[in-house]
Amino acid sequence: MPETLRLALAVAGKDIRAELRSRTALLSAIVFAALVLVVFNFARDPTALSAADLAPSVLWVTFALAAMVALNRAFTIEREHGALDGLLLAPLPRSALFGGKLLANLAFVGTVEAVTLPLFVLFFNVDLRAALPGILGVTVLATIGFVSVGTIFSAMAVRTRFAELMLPVLLLPFMVPPLIGAVQVTARLLAGRPMSEMLGWLRLLALYDVVFVTLCTMVFPAVVDE
Repeated sequence: MPETLRLALAVAGKDIRAELRSRTALLSAIVFAALVLVVFNFARDPTALSAADLAPSVLWVTFALAAMVALNRAFTIEREHGALDGLLLAPLPRSALFGGKLLANLAFVGTVEAVTLPLFVLFFNVDLRAALPGILGVTVLATIGFVSVGTIFSAMAVRTRFAELMLPVLLLPFMVPPLIGAVQVTARLLAGRPMSEMLGWLRLLALYDVVFVTLCTMVFPAVVDE
């Protein structure tokens, strides 16, 4: 196993163990996602708008809002315990530190999404059996993109006085492209449309992932060393 990957997994393991001890951010994000689904469900007029038409937008708005709650905790643990400088002084490459934080954030956001998806089916009564593999695939693609950007902005915002407010302000504009792509693909999957109608959006999501994971890995050292 390459040394950088081993160190990244060590950083991710540290964050996951710390979160599992408290479960504060994870439970907050899951409860928040459930509340968003409840509000959307009871605010919907079923005679004016069908669940199938509204479901893709509701699903991805819920994922995005819950992800921001989870991403707020990325560097908060080190800040609260005054350990951020110690982590930066540790003998590990900045790329391994970013990779570890990214993997931990993907684990947290993926867990929130895994819990949210059954709740979404329960509230909106949407049959996902045929579309489930495609929805899981597009969820992975979109999540990698906005979590990579969220990780870099979380590192920037943690040094400010209003970190919890700064992260959504910085992140939301960059979440728009993957969210639009994910909503378009999800709507077509639920409608049973052919794959040829989704290829363009899937290419957009894959390109977004490649560009922003590479870019964030490159700029992370400058962000944390400033």
